[in-house]
Amino acid sequence: MNIITKIKNIFSGEVADVEKLSQDDVVDDMKTISSEVDESNKTLSESDEVDENNKPFSEPEPVIRKVMRVPALSDDIFPPNDENKVLIKAQPSGSSDQCLFMLNRPLFEGHSWWFPDFESAESSPLAERLFSLDDVASVLVNESTITVTRKDKNIYDWKPLASEVGIALRELIIEGGELISKKIISEMPSQDEIQEGIQKAINEEVNPGVAGHGGLITLEKIKGNTITIKMGGGCQGCSSADLTLKEGIHGSFRKFVPQIGAIFDETDHAAGLNPYF
Repeated sequence: MNIITKIKNIFSGEVADVEKLSQDDVVDDMKTISSEVDESNKTLSESDEVDENNKPFSEPEPVIRKVMRVPALSDDIFPPNDENKVLIKAQPSGSSDQCLFMLNRPLFEGHSWWFPDFESAESSPLAERLFSLDDVASVLVNESTITVTRKDKNIYDWKPLASEVGIALRELIIEGGELISKKIISEMPSQDEIQEGIQKAINEEVNPGVAGHGGLITLEKIKGNTITIKMGGGCQGCSSADLTLKEGIHGSFRKFVPQIGAIFDETDHAAGLNPYF
């Protein structure tokens, strides 16, 4: 049996005895092999497509293990080929009193807005639709996300309400039209004005209030009317930090700048002197 016959047997599924191929066989048949390969327009890459089970080896090749590196956070949480669909992902908070809804399209691009009650939702179809659902206490819209706070803090299962919220959001977006009141948009101050007002609130009211406990609040960044702060000193890790933030700092900021939207705290409280969990 010459080398060509043996190679043909390989591709036909018959295992050839590779070790018995002599060097003379290889040399004598090289030109013939080259000619047949050229005529059939086969390339080396095409030969790699042979079924793994038909490789001419008595034992399988060793498996090469690959390490997969998964990014810690990705902005692309939705499949790119589903852009025409309204996709929504829900993420309940650790305390279960809030749920974050992430959508694959902007709701209030570049800005955010907090609706504390039904009255504040007037002329904003997005908030009005959500407040029509039972157990919705407040709504925070931030670009392409919505945070819903529920009235009943003793209910931990978000599935029923989250399903209603998802249906309402999808129907509203498909209907088209404005989502946020035109008045809110038209009266939105500039980013510089918001930054100036928030810094004034920190200097004149917030920091003097927390100074007695050794605390310090700093403005980290601002985007549109969305701000991010950091707590330092005695406020970092304090068990009352969350209450101070929601009832004290938020109230002060909104008093100085009524048009403020989302307020984020990026403090690493677990690294404080008195960490709370």
